[in-house]
This record gives sequence, structure tokens and C-alpha cells, in this order.
Amino acid sequence: MARTSKRTKIATVPVADQVEAVGASANAETAAVPESGTEVFIPLDKLKKSPRNARKTPHSEAIIEAYAASIAAKGILQNLVVEPELDGDGAETGFYFVSIGEGRRLAQLLRVKRKEIKKTEPIRCVIDARNDPFEISLDENIPREDMHPADQFEAFRRLNEENGWGAEEIAARFGVTPHVVRQRLRLGSVSPKLVQVYRDGDLTLDQLMAFAITEDHARQEQVYEHLTYNREPYIIRRELTRTHVAATDRRAMFIGAEAYVEAGGMIIRDLFTDDRGGFYDDPALLDRMVIEKLEGIAESVRQSEGWKWADVHIDYPHAHGLRRTYSRPVALSEEDEAAYAAASEALDRLTAEWDGAEELPDDTARRFGELEAEIERNDALRNAYDSCDIARGGMFVVLSHDGAPRIERGFIRAEDELPEKEAETGADGVGNDVNEDGEIIEVGAGAAPDIGGDEDAEDDGKPLSDLLIRDLTAHRTLGLRLALGEQPDTALLAVAHALAAQTFYQGAEAHCLEIRPTSAYLAGHADGIEDTAAGKALADRHAGWAADMPGDVADLWDFIASLDHASIMALFAHCASLTVNAVKQPWERKPRAHETADRLATAVALDMTAHWRPTARTYFGRITKAHIAGAVREAVSDEAAERLLTMKKQPMAEAAEQLLAGTGWLPSLLRTSEPQAQARSQDEAADPIMEQGEAVAPSGEADLSDAGDAADEGEQLHIAAE
Repeated sequence: MARTSKRTKIATVPVADQVEAVGASANAETAAVPESGTEVFIPLDKLKKSPRNARKTPHSEAIIEAYAASIAAKGILQNLVVEPELDGDGAETGFYFVSIGEGRRLAQLLRVKRKEIKKTEPIRCVIDARNDPFEISLDENIPREDMHPADQFEAFRRLNEENGWGAEEIAARFGVTPHVVRQRLRLGSVSPKLVQVYRDGDLTLDQLMAFAITEDHARQEQVYEHLTYNREPYIIRRELTRTHVAATDRRAMFIGAEAYVEAGGMIIRDLFTDDRGGFYDDPALLDRMVIEKLEGIAESVRQSEGWKWADVHIDYPHAHGLRRTYSRPVALSEEDEAAYAAASEALDRLTAEWDGAEELPDDTARRFGELEAEIERNDALRNAYDSCDIARGGMFVVLSHDGAPRIERGFIRAEDELPEKEAETGADGVGNDVNEDGEIIEVGAGAAPDIGGDEDAEDDGKPLSDLLIRDLTAHRTLGLRLALGEQPDTALLAVAHALAAQTFYQGAEAHCLEIRPTSAYLAGHADGIEDTAAGKALADRHAGWAADMPGDVADLWDFIASLDHASIMALFAHCASLTVNAVKQPWERKPRAHETADRLATAVALDMTAHWRPTARTYFGRITKAHIAGAVREAVSDEAAERLLTMKKQPMAEAAEQLLAGTGWLPSLLRTSEPQAQARSQDEAADPIMEQGEAVAPSGEADLSDAGDAADEGEQLHIAAE
């Protein structure tokens, strides 16, 4: 039945009829518009954006999404306010301008685009033709006060606890992401006491987010009470996670999150920062899992290689006190040599064929891997431990800095040492000689008796007195000192022997020079230092020398004596290098030692850029923001440093790492001074007066200030010696 254009009180007509009536009246020339204040339902496609809306900045996509989600869940809770559109003659066009509610109109259009509703969906509106649309749209936005964030956090928590809604459902009903909901739920679980402090303005939102890393109210309040003037969020997080293990810890990397959770552990996640995997809440459980996994690896290797024992530790037990043996070079079998040669040839041919290719086919890449694995297998066979050492020795299985198992082989316990050959001595306690037939010849047999000894030695069969032995050997020591001081080459050999005997033969006491090398345990000062490239290079150099050492320390002198001069110097340098200690301890007062370390660094032209670079983990994350800015200012520019000052600590540290990458910048503690001669020559080359031939003072009169400093230093040393 056709509709008429008769004027009707729309508010009294059912909704469906209202929609049809409004649609029909919009197309009729005699249509009548409802009075102002009347509530009507208007088709969505008949609503337009008002040109007189005070809001000129468009709504964000996020807010439109939120409106759409809310309307889909609960409908439009607040009516739109509209005015009729008029044409040039002042007649109604059938369309309406939205004075209040443009965001809700756009949200409904978004739902149309998603095919959730039709474009003719009836929208509940209020007609307002009396008020100025600009003024009422302005009034809609100005006199309003946002809900306090703490109210939002607690409201979301209430929806979660009382309604049983999860993050996904709450997110769908309020048009936010599930991650945002989880963040607000976590903030809502902070101790009510701290939330009240936040309401009162004594905590910032960033600080409250830091407290939300744990749900333990007692722990939150304890940390808050012990905070000093420095309330940086990273400090709060550090204190709250002090008893936890970061996911970047080697133990966590070794076990893995999945296995840890399956074992009953819980991982605490920080929803407000990049926590790099979170924090493991049970260090005891994690340590137990690490030990159990290492024990499985140790037993497997022990059985496959035949070692007598295997000991497991998280950290390498440097104070084990055991003697260590090393693998020795062995010749490959003919089959292995042939396999090695074939694999090397095939790898060289394949490398030449695919040289310059940006990407390899899967089968070619697989072939590369097979050939490299074969070569590595044969390389491993070129060194082997003595079967006797394996039968009575063992190994330590520990955890490396990067979370990988590390196996250290070749350790001999005291009870497993082979019995030493008993010295063939006579009753007098002095070593006897052995003739060609193997018969023992007593010392002094057939020789004139010692008439100049003590009375106790005059009787036959009496041993030499301890006093006489000391006397004679003291004279011999004096003679050795005098002679050795006149033979530098032999002195070098003797010192190299003393150092090597103590470096590679622990507890052997086979040296006669009282030179005691001491090597500080650097891993106790810098975590993971042994797993750095420099640490591995030093370990490889040491293992290389150890493999060349004779099995018996008694043969060490002959071994070193057989080396050429360059090899002796290399061995001497290696043993001496292990005794270097330039670590600065807060309780030590050794300024002269550190000055010497600086001069040593200059002498060897130490370039720490080859061994260390500043990163967020190694440096920038451990210094203040002012120090970070100072480093960037020095290495890059003042402008770059100023830009970083607006950032938070962790992002600032990461940004500094990127900015300084490749610049070669080092902290002052790691820098090496130029040699004085080089610096002086550079200064002279840069001085135009010197270039023109300015007179130079004689060497005996040059730089009196330096001479004075040297004299002062000598006087101080003299006083210290007294």
C-alpha cells in the first residue's frame, strides 16, 4: 500500500513505520519536518556530515573502531543530533546534517563496509533546528572531563572478575586491541595503595606501569617504601625482578620457555616494555633443570668417548686444582685422508661454480653443508687424547655465556695419577749412579773420603748433614746466578721453562727459578668474557701450545731447548701474557700498576675496537643518561645527543648503540695513548715554526719539567722503598 505525505507525529509511530515515513517524506514535495526536540529514526544513508561542525580535525581510525565495537555490542547509547538539509530555495532535501555524533555516524558506515548492517539502518536521532549547530557541536566537546586512567583500569578489572570476560571479549566490546586490555587489566591488579598514590599524583603512569610487572602486592609496596629520590621506572623494574631470572640469561636460553613452563615454572611478562622474553620466577627450578640437562649431555659424551668421569657445573670450576692433559696431533687413516681430500676438492669446485651467486638452490646449499660437515669431522680426527688419559681422566660440562653446553676434557684427579718412579737412592738419601749393567754405584765409592765435612759425616754410612747440604747448594745457587746473568739466551730459556712448567703442568714443581706466574680469573669480573672472540682466541692459542708440550714435565727443558729462538720467544710471550692484570678494583690502590698497564697498552699498540664495542647490554644500559648523551655528543654530534635526551633509558641506550656502530668510539678506560715519540713527531710536523728550523734545546736540557717530574717520582719511590 502506498504511503501518503500526510504530516505525522513521528515519535508516536513504531520504529519501522518511522523509518518508512521519514524516507517517504524526504521524497515528497510537501514533506513536513518533525519539530525540534523530536526523537526520530533516520536511515543511515540520509545522514551527512555537518559543514558547521566545530571539530575540523577528523576522527582517528582508532576511535572510529572503538565506536563501531561499542555500537555492535551495546547499540547507540547516545542519540545523534541532526538538522534538516535545505536546498537553495530553503526547501528540505530529505537529508540531515549531523551536528552531534559524527563519530558514531562514521562508525556505522564502517559497519556497513564490513557488511554488518545495511546502509538503510535506522539511526535514532534528535531533531534540533533551533540551536546553532556550530555552538552545540562545540558544547559537545569542550565541557567534558575524561575519566581518570585508574578508573579505567579498575573498571576493566571488574568486568574481568565479575562478568568473567577475557581480554578478547572486552577488546571486542570496547574497540581496543586485546593487548591494550591486558595492559589495563595488569594496571588494575596493582596494589590499591599504590593506585591511590597514583591518583594523588605522587606516582607517574610510567612508574605505575613498572610496578605492574608483578602482581605481588606485598612486594610492590616493599619496593615502593624503599625507593629513594631516584624513581626511574627501570630501577623499579630492576628491584621487582631482582630475585627472578631474565629470559636472556644463559640458563633460560639453554632450557627454553616451553620446557620451563611444562615443568611448573611461570614466566612474568612486562606488558609495557620490550622485556625480551620476560622473567623466570623460580631460579631454583631453572638451576635444577639446567643441571639435569647438562648431566644428560655429560653422560652421553662420557659413554661415547670413554672418559672415566664427567662432572657438571653451571659455571666453570676454576678452583678444581686438577692437572689437565690435552689432545695430541695424530695421523689420519688412509680412508679418512682420502675422504678429506675428496671433500675438499668437491667443496672448492662447488665454491668456484657458485661464486658470486646471491642465492643458492636448496639442493646446492644442502651439498655445501654435507661437504663442510665431512671436512669438520676429519679435522676433529687430527687431534686425539691418549687412551691412558681417557681411561683415568674426565671432563667438565658447563654452560657457556650464550646458553650452549661447553665441554672441557682431559682432567686428571690426584687419585688417578700414575705412580711416579721411585728415585733410586742410597741409604744416605743422596741419589746413586747406575752402571751399564744396571748395578747401583754408591756415591763416593772409590773416592777419597770427605775430610772437610762435619763430624757427623766422618763415620761410614752416615748421611750428609742438612746443614752441609744447605751450605753446598747455596754456593751452587750463587754460582748459577752469576753464570746465568752472563748468558742472556740461557736466561731466556730458563725463564720460559719456569713459566711453562707452571702454566701447563700444574703442581709439578719442576722449575728452579722462583718466578711465580699468577693469572687472575677474568670471568669473575666480567660475565661471559671467556666466550668473546678475544677470549676464544686466547683459549685456542693456549690449547695449541698445550698440544705441543711433552707428556712428562721432565722432558720440558729439552723440548724448549730444541725450539728455535722465535718459538722460544713466542712461548715466553704467551706465558707472560697470562699474568697480565689491569683490572681496577674499587678497594685497591695501585696507581703505579695501572700507569704501567697504560704504558704496556701503548707499547703493544692495543686497539680495543678489535675486541669490544659499546652496546646497550655491555655499556649504554649500565650508565646514566647523561653519560650516554656525552658519548653520542663526542662520537656523533651535539644535535644527535640532544635528540636522545627526550627518550627513556632503555630506548636511549639502544639508539646510542645504533648511532655509535662503526664509529670506533671507546670509553676512556679502553683507549690507548699514542707513543710519546709518535705524538712528538706529529706535533713537530704540525708546528710551522719548527718546520722553519727553530732551535731545539740539547738533549741534556730538553723538557726540564719532565725531568722534574721524573725526579719527584724517583724521590717518592725512594721514600716508599724506605
